[in-house]
Amino acid sequence: MTEELKGRRSGIRIMIRLIGLVRPLLHIMAAASILGVLGYLCAIFLTILAGQGILKGLGLPSFLGEFSPASLFWTLGILAVLRGILHYGEQYCNHFIAFKLLAVIRHKVFAALRKLCPAKLEGRDKGNLISIITTDIELLEVFYAHTISPIAIAVCTSLAMVIFIGTYHVLAGIFALTAYITVGALIPLWNGKRGGGKGMEFRAGFGELNSFVLDSLRGLDETIQYSQGEKREKEMEDRSVKLGNLQKNLSRLEGSQRSFTTLAILAFSFGMLFFTLYLGTLGELDFGGILTCTIAMMGSFGPVTALSSLSNNLNQTLASGERVLSILEEKPLVEEKPVHGEKDFLFTGAQAEHVSFSYDEEQILKDYSLDMPQGKISRLTEDVRRELCDVMRQLKDPRISGLISIVKVELTNDLSHCKVYVSSLDGMESAKEAVKGLESAAGYIRREIAARVKMRRSPQFSFVADDSISESARIAKIIGDLHREEK
Repeated sequence: MTEELKGRRSGIRIMIRLIGLVRPLLHIMAAASILGVLGYLCAIFLTILAGQGILKGLGLPSFLGEFSPASLFWTLGILAVLRGILHYGEQYCNHFIAFKLLAVIRHKVFAALRKLCPAKLEGRDKGNLISIITTDIELLEVFYAHTISPIAIAVCTSLAMVIFIGTYHVLAGIFALTAYITVGALIPLWNGKRGGGKGMEFRAGFGELNSFVLDSLRGLDETIQYSQGEKREKEMEDRSVKLGNLQKNLSRLEGSQRSFTTLAILAFSFGMLFFTLYLGTLGELDFGGILTCTIAMMGSFGPVTALSSLSNNLNQTLASGERVLSILEEKPLVEEKPVHGEKDFLFTGAQAEHVSFSYDEEQILKDYSLDMPQGKISRLTEDVRRELCDVMRQLKDPRISGLISIVKVELTNDLSHCKVYVSSLDGMESAKEAVKGLESAAGYIRREIAARVKMRRSPQFSFVADDSISESARIAKIIGDLHREEK
């Protein structure tokens, strides 16, 4: 987790990289932004036109001119309906982009994982990878559906309102601009800075918990056999509690952000009222200008409020984006060349001279030379057989105790699979029971063999009951009986 936090890129860089994936769908993104701006302007001018209607009803100057009350009501109704239609269109475009890009990103991630196999992924946390290709990618939907176009919508709508309010008084327009920047930019940036690290810590911790659960399930037989159940349960509970505490911290940050945003909106709304009243006392604004600027200020915070609320979701969304981008940008430590033709090919030997290799900072090989003739695979098989016998003696499973022997070990040429033939002097039934015990400990055996025998990959083990030893013992007994009869 600490490595992920240390090497994390900035939120702006993550967003730029993610936005780069939208290029094929820019026309739809532009449509979503235009529909969103028009929708918000419809909602804002509902209240502004209503205010103008009040001014006209009081006999005060209004930009409605000769607009009749009936026409005003029809206009308000049309704006209300248009707001719903435009909002639906905006959301449709955003979610179309989001789900289209999620499919593209998932395809890219699987293509990257295929390149990274097997050298890198042999040592990776499988649960962490599952978290990346499922929940992390799903969280990017928040970014593509609720981040890119809302930013454009907030900027365009706010500029339009600054110009509108500025037509009444330049200082009022500057005041509105300050309000929009504070709510839509300063508060989200401050909140994102507070919670960005916690978001990454939560996503990394969630992935590690997935890995821990998968490891526990894979090693369930060994956990029961060595009475480690309570220890694993305690560790799982500790990890869950830690994640719960992180989630509470993120929720507290979200609550404080909403509080500050609400306070800022109230402060700027009443600030606009008092500021325009002051301008009115100076004779620079009439009552209509004071009312219109105040209503416009109070009713136009929708786009920047949506933008401010995004910082809560973006804490985890950008952390997920960082983890997904890391997979896409990771270069394979070993580039495997595909074998064309027959799947199982004949091993004719291998040579390597002065090879150095490392996983990150861990040196695995240094100036290593190797000459492996065609028969070398048989010596490797013998090494596996010898170490396997030693590992079997350490297992406490009663099914593997007794006169159990490994008759033969077969390794495939690509070292992906190892078939082990097991026999017992006590007969075939005893050998079958031993196979069941070995299969239950296959994960432990694989890890031990990988640590003891130097191979470029750790093979999957399968075990087969063999009756050759019991048959040999039976034949030896028959021969012995014949010798005794001859005497």
